[in-house]
Amino acid sequence: MAGIILGVIVAIIVILLIIIIATYNGLVGMRNQTKNAWAQIDVQLKRRYDLIPNLVETVKGYMQHERGTLEAVTNARNLAQSVASAGPGERAAAEGQLSSALARLLVVVENYPNLKANQNFLALQEELTGTENKIGFSRQFYNDSVLRFNNKIEMFPSNIIAGMTGFKQSEFFEVKAPEEREAPKVSFSAPPKS
Repeated sequence: MAGIILGVIVAIIVILLIIIIATYNGLVGMRNQTKNAWAQIDVQLKRRYDLIPNLVETVKGYMQHERGTLEAVTNARNLAQSVASAGPGERAAAEGQLSSALARLLVVVENYPNLKANQNFLALQEELTGTENKIGFSRQFYNDSVLRFNNKIEMFPSNIIAGMTGFKQSEFFEVKAPEEREAPKVSFSAPPKS
């Protein structure tokens, strides 16, 4: 009888150890997936940063009257690059400003038919559009990874193991400022006189 009780106790301990190890490994895997998703956002944002100077240079020759718009794009790019090592919240705010500045630039381009027909500009615009789409997908994948990871940290019984081993929730990459959520205003007024 004592042997059976001892066997049951050992079996329970082994099962608990297996559950603890599996839960811990699952948390590590989810944390690493979240880090990987964040790295994918970085890759796409770097690509965007590399495209912007070429876009600004191409546009500069056509848009002498839009110096403020070009400076806003350059300043927003510099700000976004300066917070590259910041957390998702600060990074999202800077990227939101850059996206707004780029959107304003592309709206102003509508006033310059010769620029819209320029092959170099069209190629850059196409690359930027593709990069923006990839950034959107990367952000969504990152936020989905954060959601799964945060849920795992909060749910029983993994919350116990997460608390004991120091796992912390990850921050979502989200737009917080209301003005960043608004679509840019498009105006089809007459182009400025040269």
